[in-house]
Amino acid sequence: MSVLDQPVATPSGSPRPPDSDSAAPSVLGSVLLGAGALAMVMMLLGLLVLAFVALLNDSGSDADVIVSDLDISLSEFAIDGELSAPAGEVVLNVVNGGAIEHNLQVRELGASSANLMSGGVDTLAVGALEPGTYELFCSIAGHEASGMQADLVITAAGEAAPVGEADGHDDMSPAELDQVMVDSMLAFPAATEGVGNQVLEPEILADGTKKFTLTAEVVPWEVSPGEIVDAWAYNGQVPGPQIKVDIGDNVQVELTNLTPTGTDIHWHGVHTPNDQDGVSPFTQDPIATGETFTYEFLAEDPAIGMYHAHLHSQTSVINGMFAAFQIGDTPLPYGQTISGVTIPEDVVPVFDEPMVLNDAGTIGLSLNGKSFPATEPFVMDEGDWGVIQYYNEGLTAHPMHLHQFPQLVFAKDGIPLDQPYWADTINVAPGERYSVLLQADTVGTWVFHCHILTHVERADGMFGMVTALIVNPKDEA
Repeated sequence: MSVLDQPVATPSGSPRPPDSDSAAPSVLGSVLLGAGALAMVMMLLGLLVLAFVALLNDSGSDADVIVSDLDISLSEFAIDGELSAPAGEVVLNVVNGGAIEHNLQVRELGASSANLMSGGVDTLAVGALEPGTYELFCSIAGHEASGMQADLVITAAGEAAPVGEADGHDDMSPAELDQVMVDSMLAFPAATEGVGNQVLEPEILADGTKKFTLTAEVVPWEVSPGEIVDAWAYNGQVPGPQIKVDIGDNVQVELTNLTPTGTDIHWHGVHTPNDQDGVSPFTQDPIATGETFTYEFLAEDPAIGMYHAHLHSQTSVINGMFAAFQIGDTPLPYGQTISGVTIPEDVVPVFDEPMVLNDAGTIGLSLNGKSFPATEPFVMDEGDWGVIQYYNEGLTAHPMHLHQFPQLVFAKDGIPLDQPYWADTINVAPGERYSVLLQADTVGTWVFHCHILTHVERADGMFGMVTALIVNPKDEA
């Protein structure tokens, strides 16, 4: 046995076989272990590279988001400024350059600026907008109908923004604009479906009680020729039917609610017991959809009152659930001399009619539920006297002006005035009632309108709160 063939002693003293390959597995394992670790390191480095690339891509996406700051100007009665932008984040910088209060709303988004007085500014961040058209408007009563509406156009990537889109009138000559206005005026009076203010006849019960039946529901209503809206109405008409009773009558009003929400009836300016005042949930439970409730009270005081919903009134009333309620007759100032004019002792008005004003909701700027040219004229013969009862069921005051004939204001909110007075323009605030007497002493067609001029005229002609007093010659009566 050679030396090489001798057993080699291990540190423990036990012999180790003299196999020449005995060291190979240990070396190979070390090599494999090193390669695996290297692979793991390379894989981790790869993941880190991928994460870094993704981060760079994300950063690039954020950098690519377009943010558009648009300057919008409000005035009487228009919305002007930068009205287009590419898709992306949009911020509207709103300034009121007008003389009265305005705001800006985006109809599709429900976003709104603050109400701004003259010179006021606000920033309205509306978020990321997809390509399309968004409607801007002012929600203050009457402003949208007077012209405060515009389209905000959001374009797709690479699409050119619209340039100088006209509203159909910008390219008209002065003569053409004149003709548009004249044509709109000559369309008066125009026929439409539906008539409001119809007197509601009562059922007389065995004990003499006068019972009136009302149904509240949403119905189609033609405000002006071809303009049909969803109106919230009593008995299918706007304004709802007139209720007239005498002092001392027992009154029942049975209301069936077919509107989508709960409702009630408040008797505005009418004396009732507390539990009949119609203010749910304080004086009664809401009248749920499909339910019926009966109000009952004694008509003990004269009144030029109104009835309208109180619950959800921000929707139901402005959209049509309002009407006149009269108890007795408001005494005229017979025989009195006011500013040199003596009222005859035997004057008999040929009419005593309500003029219910509105300026909001689906009904909009209207007289007795209609917008010019569908408003109904008042017709008299020369020398006749008439009584008009103003009721404001809208959201803003309206200065009502009758051409030629002064109006004698003889009662306010149904209360006779100790000192009646003459006026040609009467400012009627929301909730107010004014009773006026007038004499038609000059033949002709006389315009009768709200004197906020943008409540009666716009670029496409006369509209809104306009009617006429037509005085016929006496010999043609």
